[in-house]
Amino acid sequence: QLQASGGGLVQAGESLRLSCAASGRTFKNYMMGWFRQAPGKEREFVAAISRSGRHTYYGDSVKGRFTISRDNGKETAYLQMNSLRPEDTAVYYCASPEVPRDIVAFTVKGFTFWGQGTLVTVSS
Repeated sequence: QLQASGGGLVQAGESLRLSCAASGRTFKNYMMGWFRQAPGKEREFVAAISRSGRHTYYGDSVKGRFTISRDNGKETAYLQMNSLRPEDTAVYYCASPEVPRDIVAFTVKGFTFWGQGTLVTVSS
């Protein structure tokens, strides 16, 4: 089970940190990812992190502004979002693949378990 939190309403240029608390599986054995879905748009990849936390991956639109991290001891993944823009407005979902290994294809289909989503709204 994945539980996302931390969304809210901010102004452009501000920051937010999302959290994703995991339970039910051995957290450290699974990659974690963040996706987002804006109204009327498809769900898109935002960021992913390897099981160890040593490797991170980002979508082009967030590179240099967002940072994904994880704390395996707390079984929680994070998404630090800086320099937020109105186009970052979306529901943000944390997700994890079914297989206990690092995957390389960060598509919606590649992630089996999803949190409920947390809404981020960035005003201009």
